[in-house]
Amino acid sequence: MSEIIAALEAMFREKAEGRVEMPPKIGIHTMPDAFIHAMPAVIAAEKSSGMKWVAGYPANSQRGLPYISGLFILNDYESGLPLAVMDCTWMTAQRTGAATALAAKYLARTDSETLSILGCGVQGRSNLEALRPLFPLKKVFAYDINQEQATNFAREIQSEFEIDVELVGNAREAVVPCDIVVTAGPILRKPHATIQAGWLREGAFASLVDFDSYWSTAALAQCDKFCTDDVPQLEHYRGLGYFQHIPPVHADLAELITGRKPGRQGPEERTMACNLGLALEDIAVAPLIYRRAIERGIGTWLPL
Repeated sequence: MSEIIAALEAMFREKAEGRVEMPPKIGIHTMPDAFIHAMPAVIAAEKSSGMKWVAGYPANSQRGLPYISGLFILNDYESGLPLAVMDCTWMTAQRTGAATALAAKYLARTDSETLSILGCGVQGRSNLEALRPLFPLKKVFAYDINQEQATNFAREIQSEFEIDVELVGNAREAVVPCDIVVTAGPILRKPHATIQAGWLREGAFASLVDFDSYWSTAALAQCDKFCTDDVPQLEHYRGLGYFQHIPPVHADLAELITGRKPGRQGPEERTMACNLGLALEDIAVAPLIYRRAIERGIGTWLPL
């Protein structure tokens, strides 16, 4: 995770200088609130190019299948030939958690001790994994509409990370006591807006992994600084019907990392980051996986 966070931070610095290429996501939609997206990108400094073909299907949990699935193709920077085809499920989870951690580095209080995870699936776990090295976390409040999933999450997290996890019965009990809040449910075009005004306390930071699905308009309006990883992509989604009631965007992640816009400026500020999940994040991570596979002799050679 530390390697992935570092790779993303370097990528966002390149993005701030305009030395990357990333068109808006294009996609198809076969079911309500489901998507299959094509996500190409190039990072010139890393000579890294490729594309993720990723699906997100909320109803898959009822089928015993992952919400997110797909493939990533890494291309040779100079010839364009495919170098590798790899699964993107793990990559997507890790880089999403890393993006939350990067945003929190600039927007959360450095003394944050309590973390709320709403949605105890893959993203809830990866966000915790990424945040834990950066903050003195002492307790996690976990909530999921699936009680069995929440119980399994608590058991695994307490065992692996040796951190206290308290299961709570509703979203309010998860949000109110926490310094950092991560909402990681399914992405919905029409938010269920469970989190209400006054729940996110002064000085807290929230990472909206599920877009604004969990947040009411009144709760969003209390945010002092609302940030994202890419404004053009956010506006693209707004045109599709998402993000109809969010506050004005204060900065993107590249601007925060390079100091072009300030992050947290006071202990009482409520801050939010809605990272959309960028193709650039995947193209920053894929070469790490590829190089490690080559070093270890892992994988199957495919004839072209």
